[in-house]
Amino acid sequence: MAHGPDLSNLNQRLSELAAHLETKVRAVRADKTVRKGTRTAETAFDNLNDLFTRGITNEGVREMLRREVRDTALFFTSQIDFAALKPLPWHTRLPLTAWKIFTAIAFRLSPPRRVAFVIATGAFLIGSIQFLASLSNPATRGAGIFWWLIAIALYLLLLLMELRDKLDLKSDLEIAREIQIGLVPSLPFQKGVIDIRSHMRPANTVGGDYYDIIDLGENRLAVLIGDVAGKGIPAALLMALLQGSLRTLLTAGFRGPELIEKLNEYLCDNIPANRLVTLFYGELRTDSGEFRYVNAGHNAPFVLRPGLTPERLEATSLVLGVLRSSVFEEKECRLNPGDRLFLFTDGVTEAFDPKEEEYGEERLTGFLQRFAGEDQDKLIADLIQDVLRFCDSSRPGDDMTLMVIKHL
Repeated sequence: MAHGPDLSNLNQRLSELAAHLETKVRAVRADKTVRKGTRTAETAFDNLNDLFTRGITNEGVREMLRREVRDTALFFTSQIDFAALKPLPWHTRLPLTAWKIFTAIAFRLSPPRRVAFVIATGAFLIGSIQFLASLSNPATRGAGIFWWLIAIALYLLLLLMELRDKLDLKSDLEIAREIQIGLVPSLPFQKGVIDIRSHMRPANTVGGDYYDIIDLGENRLAVLIGDVAGKGIPAALLMALLQGSLRTLLTAGFRGPELIEKLNEYLCDNIPANRLVTLFYGELRTDSGEFRYVNAGHNAPFVLRPGLTPERLEATSLVLGVLRSSVFEEKECRLNPGDRLFLFTDGVTEAFDPKEEEYGEERLTGFLQRFAGEDQDKLIADLIQDVLRFCDSSRPGDDMTLMVIKHL
């Protein structure tokens, strides 16, 4: 009996302790929920921030504002003769210019999307007319907004459909780029006394330049560089055709002028009449530096000899794919220890700056005279950077391919 009050007091204290602990647990749980929500919000903000800021550079923004806006305008208006519109009175010139821009954009779309574009533009014009008319009548203020909303919705729909097509095509082009890169040698090549470095920079995702290094056995090496007229997907397809047919003829045992003659006949029979191919083909001995070549209308390579003025290996025949009966002449030269052979495509010399001035053969010759002693990889990288600096805000319009062959 004497212990009754003590047990009652103990039970009361235990109840109070349990209630206190329950309150603490609820507070901790609530705090965790708040923190979890805060972390979730922070994570969502970080993801959103990363999405719109990763990879953004001042140079990239400037390029978008200066180059891409201009290139987009040129893409849609390149077929419009603005000079012919200048003499017209302004009240005739402005509507006619707008109409030509409208039709130029419309013709870039597929027929169903063209109709949607016309409807959207019509809705925009109706809305604009109603809105301007409402400015003088307060009772109709806001008129035209309905038509504007229709126009915006249709324009947005067209934008999304065109964006979807572009992203689908971009995915296919990336795969095509990987395949094309796999068709040409990308690693340094060395055999005997010969060391070769090369690089290709397409103007678009894929390009029409071609180069190759083929071991012919018996201390002989075939080196090639060529250029298919045009750029992008059509040129890339013809480049693949050129490579496949040339390797097939080499496997069949054809060499020198006979090889190029057979290749020309095949191209004349199988490529469109408005296409042509320039090709420099050489057979190099890897033990002595003796070099025999056929230059079918390609840019004349430079032979760089220490302390001497660069030599040029000029064209020995016409381009390929034009005249089936063309005759191809073979010439010889020799690479001595320390000599280099520099091969390139016209994307280097025909690069333009914003003033439409060409990089040109003279600048290229001067560059090679100043930096001919550089390491081969550095020479290639520095020349590409020099061309890009020259182009400034103008994007190079053609593929650039470079190859440097050195006699060790």
